[in-house]
Amino acid sequence: MHHTGVIDQATDDSARTRSAERVAERRSREGRPEGGQPPPGRSERRSAADRRRRRRRRIRIRRAVALVVVAGMLFGVVSAVGAVTEPGNAALSVRWVEWVRGHGGARVVAIAERVWYEHHQPPVGGRPAPGLIKAHSDVKVPVSAPGVAHLPAPPSIAPIVTPALAGEGQWRPAGPLVDGVPAIYVADLRPDPVHTSLVAAVAWMDPTLLSFRLFAGAQEPPTGGPWKYMAPIASSLRPTLAAAFNSGFRMQDAQGGYYAEGKTAVPLVKGAASLVIFRNGQATVGQWGRDVSMGSDISSVRQNLSLIVDGGHPVAGLRRAPTVQWGATVGGHLLVWRSGIGVTSNGALVYAAGPGLSAYSLADVLAHAGAVRAMELDINTDWVNYFYFDHAVGQPASPSNGQRLLPTMLRPPLRYFEGTARDFVGVFARPRPVGHLTSTPAG
Repeated sequence: MHHTGVIDQATDDSARTRSAERVAERRSREGRPEGGQPPPGRSERRSAADRRRRRRRRIRIRRAVALVVVAGMLFGVVSAVGAVTEPGNAALSVRWVEWVRGHGGARVVAIAERVWYEHHQPPVGGRPAPGLIKAHSDVKVPVSAPGVAHLPAPPSIAPIVTPALAGEGQWRPAGPLVDGVPAIYVADLRPDPVHTSLVAAVAWMDPTLLSFRLFAGAQEPPTGGPWKYMAPIASSLRPTLAAAFNSGFRMQDAQGGYYAEGKTAVPLVKGAASLVIFRNGQATVGQWGRDVSMGSDISSVRQNLSLIVDGGHPVAGLRRAPTVQWGATVGGHLLVWRSGIGVTSNGALVYAAGPGLSAYSLADVLAHAGAVRAMELDINTDWVNYFYFDHAVGQPASPSNGQRLLPTMLRPPLRYFEGTARDFVGVFARPRPVGHLTSTPAG
């Protein structure tokens, strides 16, 4: 009995061993480890492969995005460095702000400027600083040369603030004489009865003695170049240079077009306020399509917004016009440096500028100076400037003989004798004064 039990147990052990070996062999053939779970099915293996592919794709996308960001940063740095190091006398801060404004940061700049101006509004009341209004007794008016055709000197400007101060609204000659005749007169006046310490200035220009030319800037207009006439003013033009002044907004903000030298850099807009310069050098201001339109006699057109003076008066609703219409960067209701140009009933051009002006007060100054139609030009401290040059015609104009229309204007007369980003207007003594105007009547 004993031997039989041992044999049976051995037989059972051998059978279990063979069974275990067969199971292990089967699992090996099926790819299953001993004691492990069944291997994933075909769909599970595909899912794992898909996850690996998606992970590799995400890595490639992240690398591509990183490369784009780095490239964008490098482009931005190069672009910004180029903008702030270009030729010109604008402050580094001004160039940096202009770059930010032109590269997607216009809204940020607008908010910052609005906050700054809202907390730096001009004081109410007060008197102008000494010397801002030149006393009439200091003015010497030369006698007009006989036989030279020219417009009569402008009448005194009726004061906006009464009683007028000594010399307020009184014209005085400025710049070079043309054939012995004053071609530019300037005057000072207070622009509104509330902020009585402020002074605006006006320049009156005789187009029978002067010719006008539009110069392109390095950045404005942004297309259309190269240009024959751009800053710096060529040395060959300086002996007859009488004055130079700023143009309008950057084209992306001007709501108008730019045409010069037979090229349309930005399409002209019907209804836009337009400074139009004719091939004979004369100029006018009007509404495009109504007062002036394209013809073979037109040399250049610079548009900016819509008219602020029409029919000799500020346009209706100007006080409550939307802020974007007169300068979205700081708002039309804010009092900032502004400039504008208009045409009188006898064809003279009048430029006006000053600090602490609203769109309405600028228009009111121009209307008081005799403008029957007028448009706003550029705004803000860094961009408003008018220079006249005290030199004899034939001797070159230069920064050393240049004068600011207002002594409080920020930029120096050097501005247009070197590179400048924005377009501007040059005013030149005519070699032979014309006896009549050929531009559109200013009625």
